[in-house]
Amino acid sequence: MKQTVIVVAALLAINAVTFAQQKPLETAKIKTPEVRCEICKSKVETYLKRIDGVRTVSININKGETTVKYLTDRTNIEEIKTAIANNGFDADDIPANEDSYKRLPITCKKFEDGGGHPKPKAPATAPAEPQQ
Repeated sequence: MKQTVIVVAALLAINAVTFAQQKPLETAKIKTPEVRCEICKSKVETYLKRIDGVRTVSININKGETTVKYLTDRTNIEEIKTAIANNGFDADDIPANEDSYKRLPITCKKFEDGGGHPKPKAPATAPAEPQQ
């Protein structure tokens, strides 16, 4: 009986230590509307993977959305957004760093700045009804 109690206590202690060592992992989705080609995607992924605590980066260029999994005890969402902005791209509510944006290849710039990304489509409107 005494050995059983000791074994159970040891297992509980090991279990507690294991849970204490798990890092809090969080997933964030960031709107990155200017990341629309493979060059942009590669630049942002490379830049974000250098940040301590960032585990995975997934960019959907069709949606203009970046999904980042990161350890909350090493970095936070604001640091990640700032890193994207410092790379020359808008990130949610944080505008791109102007100097970094100027250094982007022409293909990664906005349409209105002569860039290679297609002009955003205007919303479809219903045809006007003929007046009688």
